[in-house]
Amino acid sequence: MPAQQPTTLTTPQVPAQRGPRRLPQLPLPSPRVRARAASATVWYLRLIAVFNIVAVMSLPFRKEVQEHNDGKLFTARHVHAHTHHAGQFFTPYLATAGLASAAAALFLALVMRRGKRAAWVVNLLLAGPLFVLYVLALTQHPYRDHAFNWVSTALTGLFVAALLIGRREFNAIGDPSNPRLALAVGVGGVVVTGGLGTLLVHATNKVPHAPLLEELAYSLLRGISVGPLADRVDSVHAPRWVDIVINVLLAAAFCLVLYACFRSPRGRTLLTEEDEARLRALLDKHGARDSLGYFALRRDKAAIFSPTGKAAVTYRVVGAVSLASGDPIGDPEAWPGAIDAWLTEARRHAWTPAVMGASEEAGTIYARHGLDALELGDEAIVDIADFSLEGRAMRVVRQAHNRVKRAGYTVRIRRHEDIAADEMARLIECADRWRDGATERGFSMALGRLGDPSDGRCVMLECRDANDEPRALLSFVPWGEHGLSLDLMRRDRDCENGLMEYMVVELLLHGKELGVERVSLNFAMFRSVFERGARLGAGPVLRLWRSTLTFFSRWWQIESLYRANAKYRPVWEPRFLLFAKSSDIPRIGLASARAEGFLTLPGVGSRQS
Repeated sequence: MPAQQPTTLTTPQVPAQRGPRRLPQLPLPSPRVRARAASATVWYLRLIAVFNIVAVMSLPFRKEVQEHNDGKLFTARHVHAHTHHAGQFFTPYLATAGLASAAAALFLALVMRRGKRAAWVVNLLLAGPLFVLYVLALTQHPYRDHAFNWVSTALTGLFVAALLIGRREFNAIGDPSNPRLALAVGVGGVVVTGGLGTLLVHATNKVPHAPLLEELAYSLLRGISVGPLADRVDSVHAPRWVDIVINVLLAAAFCLVLYACFRSPRGRTLLTEEDEARLRALLDKHGARDSLGYFALRRDKAAIFSPTGKAAVTYRVVGAVSLASGDPIGDPEAWPGAIDAWLTEARRHAWTPAVMGASEEAGTIYARHGLDALELGDEAIVDIADFSLEGRAMRVVRQAHNRVKRAGYTVRIRRHEDIAADEMARLIECADRWRDGATERGFSMALGRLGDPSDGRCVMLECRDANDEPRALLSFVPWGEHGLSLDLMRRDRDCENGLMEYMVVELLLHGKELGVERVSLNFAMFRSVFERGARLGAGPVLRLWRSTLTFFSRWWQIESLYRANAKYRPVWEPRFLLFAKSSDIPRIGLASARAEGFLTLPGVGSRQS
């Protein structure tokens, strides 16, 4: 008998349990599509602003249309009132013949370009319901007969769609106090504009005995548009120039409301005691890398650290510009982390990032993070070991030094910590008295305080005349263990000429007694232009640029600082301005002038802005 095959048992297949059925998810737009959609919303608002301005500008110069009907002349106002299709057209979002709408579109374009979340919300809340209203209107017979209404609906719908697609591109936050401020500014603007407009309308109205409420309604409607919107107030007939003035007034008030609504946070968080302690610890280890490092301890700055805490970027917010100065503090290997954190903070608040006075090493790292560089000038650094008054090149400095010395002037060099409190108070009083102007100048290369107990390692040069009266002083901040960087220069205007040169030379000759090996002097802006522009064979563009800077040196110390530093035969170290976009340079320049104290806006003063 054949052998029986072994019986194999098979396990019955149990159907797999199916989970809940998931709905298919729509694919999210790619980052490139989102960026283009966000850019499209900005360009739409720009074009609408141009359209509104052109429409407003064309109305004052356009003659009133006149038609002859049965021997009678009708102005455009009457024609509009009796036209069969009046009120049956509607325009795309924000498209009106009014400066207020133009200002709104232009301002919204600016803040949308900076990624403001509040601007995105406002646009969606205004354009979204308007699009729905347009769609519903197209179901009605009088409106769907006009092709222009279909175009307006399509443009508004495309704008809303672009808003929704690009929503993730708008993440910048605003100041929490903006809504309250905008409400106050809006109420005040409407009251002032409505009052002035009503007075103008009442004084120029060609229709006698018009009700005051109707004149007020007319002025408010004219503030919205100089088109036919207010023509339905039959009891008012004001000149065209009045319409334009009222519209301009409301547009200006509306700009203030928009600014209050979308302004960036003011950057009120300044350097805390903990931040200052961490920065001093970093300077103790890496302070010798940058001569401007100690100025990071200014208390009108804020500090942001790398994730490891080994580096930091210090900055101040001025007019929505996040203005850093010098190189990052700390270990260069941790600089990228600190720069990333700073740029992220700037994007989060829609601040314009900029760096003043970065070295070439730091500028290279900043450039890797998307910033462009522009050479600002050069820093004068003198190596004490190489300094000497001998030689023909030092003849002018040597003569000035000897002349002041023969006049009986003496210089005392001390650390701040070695000066008694009462004596320091007298020196501070002299420095304040000798200051040129009421504003304390300096930001990127000035500490902004004198005699603070925490700055004991700073060096003071006190110059006295033959009668032992104080006549000038210099203060230097530490640059690592063996360097100094110039912070403050003050002198009596009636003192001997050449006193500053005498004091600097005394420091360079006797600095070794304090363990000083190198000294950083003033920053010479556009130094290379003056030097190369004076050479034989300089091109016409370079000579023109040098002549322009020489002209402006009459008011600002541009060329004089270069000449004053060059006499010590220093080593020139280039310093750079870093910025994200070329279009931001005017804004950065204005913020820099404010930070340095060269420009003070009315009502701002020295407050943190």
